[in-house]
Amino acid sequence: MKTFLRVMKALSDPNRVRILKLLEKNALCVCEIQEALGIAQPTVSSHMKILEDAGLVEKERQGTWMIYSQADGKESVYSGRMLIVLQDWLNEDPELLRMKQALPDTTCQRAYLKK
Repeated sequence: MKTFLRVMKALSDPNRVRILKLLEKNALCVCEIQEALGIAQPTVSSHMKILEDAGLVEKERQGTWMIYSQADGKESVYSGRMLIVLQDWLNEDPELLRMKQALPDTTCQRAYLKK
């Protein structure tokens, strides 16, 4: 029951759902998520911690940055199923479409590391 509730609580916030939908395109750093959603960096970090604890996102350190991506869904049946069904939901939402189109093709850290 705890795992189920953790996943459902993580998905109960509109910004966390937006983050998961943005991560469908590619991995993102906190600054890119912050820019897309127009919210403060500490707020993004708090959302990412909740999503990570629910098994919905994974992080990878690249230098001083954390790069977030959707989890593989293997941590729990609940997170795995929700990630699968979320792929088919909200795809016509104008706000999410605008946000996804504004995202870069690569994360800022990867672009920075190539310089």
